[in-house]
Amino acid sequence: MVVMAHRGYSGRYPENTMLAFQKAAETGCRWMELDVQKTKDGVVVVIHDEKTDRTTDGSGNVRDFTYEELKKLNASALFPGIACAEHIPTFEEYCRWASAEGICTNIELKTGNYYYEELEKSTIEIIRAFGLEKQTMFSSFNHVSLLKAKELAPEIPCGALIGSKGIGNAGYYCSRYGFEYYHPGFGGLTDEIVANCKEYGVGINVWTVNQMSELEQALAWDCDGVITNYPEVCKVWLDYKGRVED
Repeated sequence: MVVMAHRGYSGRYPENTMLAFQKAAETGCRWMELDVQKTKDGVVVVIHDEKTDRTTDGSGNVRDFTYEELKKLNASALFPGIACAEHIPTFEEYCRWASAEGICTNIELKTGNYYYEELEKSTIEIIRAFGLEKQTMFSSFNHVSLLKAKELAPEIPCGALIGSKGIGNAGYYCSRYGFEYYHPGFGGLTDEIVANCKEYGVGINVWTVNQMSELEQALAWDCDGVITNYPEVCKVWLDYKGRVED
């Protein structure tokens, strides 16, 4: 079962920063999960919220900043005294590092609350520039965005992100639209949904698995991957069980 570091090692370090990704990689975790959006001047950046308020010392929409303005913000705002100032990385910066380190990436297209123009195209161009097509997958709550990504890069697998309630016949749904994976919140996954996914050959990567009981249940369901804020804990336990994959 693959362990994906949710926004990097976000349980201990500032989420979606190069520090969080590097610290996750130091644990032996080879899969990162991150979020991409676009700045006012069209730069693809790695940040979860549409606004900068929660995770930085700035305020305002990501789309209203140029990257030169955005990179001046401190992305370590949630970890005062624990981490030095960290900037919001560009997706290109991340991909340069991932390419050098042999890292795989689950890329969430943040097109749910605001549909960034050509975010899929811009993201795919960067992936291809670094030859990372075989080391990436897309996910999004906006399944129209996934369909666009699949149109532009059919070789890159996609996972349909779903919230807490889930989809009863998720396997059929994903297979119907060409999504290779189903990405539910842990609370929206049941024995019946797991069985439906397996029936249609759809993989399951479940989020956000931070409790031992959830990790044990994900393993019992034979999920393909777990997305977690604590990759080191998950990897140690799965290594002990002999069930972790890189």
